[in-house]
Amino acid sequence: MFTSNLYKELKLLVGITGGIAAYKVPEYIRFFIKAGASVRTMITEAGKQFVTPVTLETLTGFPVEQELFPRSDSFSGTHHISSADWATVAAVVPATANILAKYSQGLADDVVSTTLLAIPPEKVMMAPAMNVHMWQNPAVQQNVNRLKGYGVEICPPEYGFLAEGYEGMGRLANLNFLVQATYRTMHPFRNSLKGKTVLITAGRTEEPLDPVRMLTNRSSGKMGFALAWEAFARGAEVILIHGPTDLPVPYDVVGIGVRTAEEMFHKVEEYFPQADIFISAAAVADFKPVQQATSKIKKKSKELTLKLEPTPDILKIMGQRKKAGQFIVGFAVETDHVERNARKKLQEKNLDLIVANNPLESGAAFGVETNRVTIITPAGETHKLELMPKLDVAREIFNVLTRLSDK
Repeated sequence: MFTSNLYKELKLLVGITGGIAAYKVPEYIRFFIKAGASVRTMITEAGKQFVTPVTLETLTGFPVEQELFPRSDSFSGTHHISSADWATVAAVVPATANILAKYSQGLADDVVSTTLLAIPPEKVMMAPAMNVHMWQNPAVQQNVNRLKGYGVEICPPEYGFLAEGYEGMGRLANLNFLVQATYRTMHPFRNSLKGKTVLITAGRTEEPLDPVRMLTNRSSGKMGFALAWEAFARGAEVILIHGPTDLPVPYDVVGIGVRTAEEMFHKVEEYFPQADIFISAAAVADFKPVQQATSKIKKKSKELTLKLEPTPDILKIMGQRKKAGQFIVGFAVETDHVERNARKKLQEKNLDLIVANNPLESGAAFGVETNRVTIITPAGETHKLELMPKLDVAREIFNVLTRLSDK
């Protein structure tokens, strides 16, 4: 998951309905509490069969809304309206077929369904979870599509092992995807890139030396994947071409795995013509072995000399092919004369924006959750960002890019 300083401003109202996946809800709640969000909960009678109000109250520090007309001093007769007004995002996790049907039809007969009707649909995220046959029912799919039309964010279920003992589509989305969907729902510029295609490269490449060894670097891909999250949150169609990584490809994003610089070049070449924005965040190898040994190179007492040749300069080639209306963003990882070298790269490769950073600086190295960058425009504008989570860096990059494209 990606953290963000935006979570500290989040008021998250979580609705729990009656599905076995409700046992996973505490993990979702805990993530946002640790990230600094305020979280409150509401639950249906069926939901209480799978997770107890005591668990939810212990996690959040707030009473759980369980009834429309509670006999308690903790809530007033219109507490569902107060909760709706309080929340910046409402998330229903899990969302059963029943709550999908109620909400899509405007029915209100319990605290969860009634509260949801008092919240603008674009502030609601629902994560369906149910048996595969229920999920595939035409009525359920019609309700899901209707909710999407209203502006509700639907975090789709996954294929996997179900409670009934067989596999199928219907498992609650994993925590990464739940957080991704919540981030999109709360995003201040949600759908601002709707209709646009964003092509992103991420992670390292690997250049084989022999069947065992390779030339590579320390890139984890986190910056590029954070950019994919950000583009998705803004409503773009996202194509993510990535090298070897342990990160899960975001949902509703086209993920294309490659290994070498040559493979990445050919995939970028294939998808570049349809991209409105191309962001080259991958740490692509500059050189590869002239020859790859067919068997393991044995250790010898004398020195070993490697002969290397350059790989395709993906960013420069795409800069030469750039059409009117296309925007290209590059990254410059520099350890010396960071801004000077970045400006040179910006000009030589015909870029619209370059993001420079020094991996030797604390918190800005490969594989960490944060970054400290300088964003430079062709006009000479310089935006120095403080150390911040990579998702927040991605948001700032798109903010600057949006201002440039509006000029």
